[in-house]
Amino acid sequence: MEILTWTIFAVAAPAVFFAGVSKGGFGSGAAFASSSILAIAMEPGAALGIMLPLLMLIDVASLPAYWKKWSWPEAKVLIYAGIPGVLAGAVFYQYADATMIRIMIGLVCLLFVAWQSALKLGVVSLGHRKMGMKTGVVSGVVLGFTSFVSHAGGPVAAVYMLGRGLGKLQYQATTVLVFWAINFFKSGFYAAMGIFTKETLLMAAALIPFAIVGTWVGVKAHNMVSERFFFGLTYVLLTVTGTKLIWDALT
Repeated sequence: MEILTWTIFAVAAPAVFFAGVSKGGFGSGAAFASSSILAIAMEPGAALGIMLPLLMLIDVASLPAYWKKWSWPEAKVLIYAGIPGVLAGAVFYQYADATMIRIMIGLVCLLFVAWQSALKLGVVSLGHRKMGMKTGVVSGVVLGFTSFVSHAGGPVAAVYMLGRGLGKLQYQATTVLVFWAINFFKSGFYAAMGIFTKETLLMAAALIPFAIVGTWVGVKAHNMVSERFFFGLTYVLLTVTGTKLIWDALT
């Protein structure tokens, strides 16, 4: 499939801007919606290859604003436990076809929306006791796996960090640090497995301004935009894209 087209660019530009806003200011774990949107317009592998360099750029651009404001105990557990999760994701990806990847990304989208809705409605609760080390290790492994196959490690990280009682700023800073490390680690596997191509890298380069501007807007919007509005928009996007990906895979 041809990637370097104006049609793909028109879909990718707002998706990348959204990823920057989400990762730069809200830490919702929903930046993976961008990869989901791209996976509708092209092969999932190409979508992953385009988004990873941009997500890494957003991570680096976000770090100065949150430098040393993270919680290292939670970050350390998620990063170290994420390594075997990334390895498992690499093995899965090697044997999965495009249909399986679409179903995986679609299911992650819908499960994320279902989980967040259940929390908002009080159907489930994170409880009053802080989550322990074992929960952190499991969360890290799942984070690494879902991050590799769909750039969707954020929701799992969010559950653990919220369960640890982190404040808004500390939570956001820890999210930025964790995914800077995980994305850097998995980028070597992407390169070795051919997920990065000349076309995906060229498209990613063309989208850099949208990632930078989105990150800047996200950092500024952190204390200015209603989280309820932002997350509501995110859930709609994830529901539509997740349903579409699964439908396309099964028909």
